[in-house]
Amino acid sequence: MVLSGAVLRVKSRGFTLIELMVVVVIIGLLAAVVVPRVVGRGEEAKIAAARLQIKEIEAALDLYRLDNGFYPTTEQGLKALVERPTTEPLPRNWREGGYMKKVPVDPWGNPFVYRSPGDHGEYDLFSMGADGREGGEGSGKDITSWE
Repeated sequence: MVLSGAVLRVKSRGFTLIELMVVVVIIGLLAAVVVPRVVGRGEEAKIAAARLQIKEIEAALDLYRLDNGFYPTTEQGLKALVERPTTEPLPRNWREGGYMKKVPVDPWGNPFVYRSPGDHGEYDLFSMGADGREGGEGSGKDITSWE
């Protein structure tokens, strides 16, 4: 449809101050609800990652034991999963290439603690948590293989 002689003009209007304020309030409300739920998740994710790493190390330790009849000693440590130990007891059937590519560190950048024999089983394996010290509470609590 063509209108002769009439030009349709549509004024381009911006947003009013009220409309902008409503949008800002809505975004603020969403942030107030979502942010508290997301902020605490970082530490939970690190704890979950540490638990997963402990399970992976445990699997490598079990393979080491299956091949050699014993777990590495405390002195040999987790390094025995990557490099053939040179101290007694020497593994007879150490797998060429090792049991892990490298010894992992926990999500806080600290080495895992390995003791064999352990106080809670044939070995104790744990991360000292966010505080980097044995024991602790809350986010600084140790993440262990026996709990």
